[in-house]
Amino acid sequence: MTVLDLSARPITIAILAMGGEGGGVLADWIVDLGQTGGYIAQATSVPGVAQRTGATIYYVELFPKAAAAKAGRDPVLALMPMPGDVDVIIASELMEAGRAVQRGFVTPDRTTLIASTHRVYSMTERIALTDGRVDEAGLLEGCRAAAKRLIAFDMAALAEATGSVISAVLFGVLAGSGALPFGRAAFEAAIRRGGVGVKASLAAFAAGFEAAESGTPAVRQPPQGSGALPPPTLDGRDAAAGASDLEIFPDSAREVIRLGVERTTDYQDASYARLYLDRLRPFAQRAEDGRLLAEVARQLALGMAYEDTIRVAELKIRPSRFQRVRDEVRLSEGQVLEVAEFMHPRIEEIADTLPKRWGEWLLGTTWARRLVERFAKRGRVVRTTTILGFLQLYAVAALKPLRPGSLRFAREQAFLQSWLDAVRRTAASDYALAVEVAACRNLVKGYGETHERGRARFNTLIAMLPQMAAFPNAAEVMRELRKAAVADDSGLALDDAIARLSPLPKAAE
Repeated sequence: MTVLDLSARPITIAILAMGGEGGGVLADWIVDLGQTGGYIAQATSVPGVAQRTGATIYYVELFPKAAAAKAGRDPVLALMPMPGDVDVIIASELMEAGRAVQRGFVTPDRTTLIASTHRVYSMTERIALTDGRVDEAGLLEGCRAAAKRLIAFDMAALAEATGSVISAVLFGVLAGSGALPFGRAAFEAAIRRGGVGVKASLAAFAAGFEAAESGTPAVRQPPQGSGALPPPTLDGRDAAAGASDLEIFPDSAREVIRLGVERTTDYQDASYARLYLDRLRPFAQRAEDGRLLAEVARQLALGMAYEDTIRVAELKIRPSRFQRVRDEVRLSEGQVLEVAEFMHPRIEEIADTLPKRWGEWLLGTTWARRLVERFAKRGRVVRTTTILGFLQLYAVAALKPLRPGSLRFAREQAFLQSWLDAVRRTAASDYALAVEVAACRNLVKGYGETHERGRARFNTLIAMLPQMAAFPNAAEVMRELRKAAVADDSGLALDDAIARLSPLPKAAE
């Protein structure tokens, strides 16, 4: 009768990685490392969900060959990680580390958690109507409390600095952590046997190893030429005029206003930036603590640089964007890059781009609307790396000088003016409430249905101003309503918040 040595157990390793990060390669390296180091290795993977709602989990178990030989039979290894039974968790991004903790994979009695602290925002964070990002400090603290040992720093930055992918850095950190019974040379040999991107992978591995061993990761700045352009500035005579105009504003808001000038100049032209400054001048006299001017400056810049088809087309064909894509995919010499843009403008976006009268006619003429809707019903794939695809978006972007005559421009300027008027009127009697009214403009963003929902909720809050002025804490009430307005897509949270205020007090006679 053969007696199994119950003291022998597999080393369990789970890797949580997203597409393109080399999670499969990392798992293969660990399997090779184990097989050449005297272990029976088994690896499985469970694919995640598309569009960043989940990551692929690669699971590796390493069982000592000597223990199997002593028992006289091969071990039965698990196909997926089990809560409370994982020795090493490797997470390529901070949220994935948090999900490993949530699933119970990380335990304080046995788990070494290796996690990169950079963020790739999840879909739930991105689709939130306001800032839906999780508290990174709290997430990191939760990881620290759950693990026996936590090794966490920005490993993506280290990968970028070494010209490699994050999987190689993670492999180096794993080696430097001492969580596996193999020396550094064995890890490096596994990379060499892989035979793909060996030089860059070894450089990233070394950086990760040294960071884990020393506990002080040294991240060099990425090489120049990444394609990111500096913020646009006014040039020549216009730059001097802009700098002179900024001097009338208090220091507390000047930096925000400067960025607003740059944004509106880039969006349209220098004269549009001067309009931005002209609209801010009345608020310079109500500086108080600077909150109102700074908030109006920020929201006005965002509002004047609204997203339309012209802006979208312009941004998609900028040289800096193509360079950024090349950098992100790490395009090598001799490789061909193809970029496909998925475009689906509604008839409203098409009408918004037309001259005001034409756009109104299109939206108000049934037969013309139906005709255009037939062509706009289906989306289009525009390959901007082809001549035809690039020229299509170039033609739309070339309409930029004509934007001031468009239907959308007329509507947006009228909306901004009414919002500014509401802020000024409110500031005359309640400065704190005026700051909140200024912040309400942020409800209106994006385009299509998102824009329409935001506009409707904005209008709801502004319509309540006469009644809300009777509240002694009107600013606080408006702040809570504004938060409720972005709490969900349905608007139920805002409806409930308003209902809790009813009956609203009547304004003083």
